[in-house]
Amino acid sequence: MGQEFKINSSAIESKINQLLPSQGGSGAGVDFSASTMVIPIVDLTESAEGSNVRQDLQTALSHTNTTGFFIQNQTTTITSTTGYFRIFGTTTLLSNTTTAPKTSLIINDGATVKEMYQFTGYQTTDVGILSESFDFVVFLKAGDSLQGISTTTSAKIQGTVRQIADINGELTNP
Repeated sequence: MGQEFKINSSAIESKINQLLPSQGGSGAGVDFSASTMVIPIVDLTESAEGSNVRQDLQTALSHTNTTGFFIQNQTTTITSTTGYFRIFGTTTLLSNTTTAPKTSLIINDGATVKEMYQFTGYQTTDVGILSESFDFVVFLKAGDSLQGISTTTSAKIQGTVRQIADINGELTNP
């Protein structure tokens, strides 16, 4: 038979209320206790039996989970699905005599725009090509869209997008 101990810890109480709101309620003042009795816990989930794919393998690219895009002289919505997305590719700019070419990747929530990536060339009569690669992760909440912008025919952005997790952070298998 184990012994019972009463625990008075505001840190533990706050953490339990945060992680298990139905157990503690918003500061309901529930007392917590501990016991010296050993209680075995058996995990029956798929991850315990080892049938889930490792986290690094869950972010792999496959034929079915990637979407390519090519944007030139326009604004294009790449995705508007909620969740976490890896976006990677290359932007290429050709020097232009009338306007400095520019490419951008933005998140648009319908009211405001946040620029995640920008690559700007030069307005010049000299012929030149600039190229740069990008690779980062974005989070899209409901109402957000990931868009690519190319300001001229001299600006091209080409890449791939892949959802790596849903809006709750659950990894998406390839």
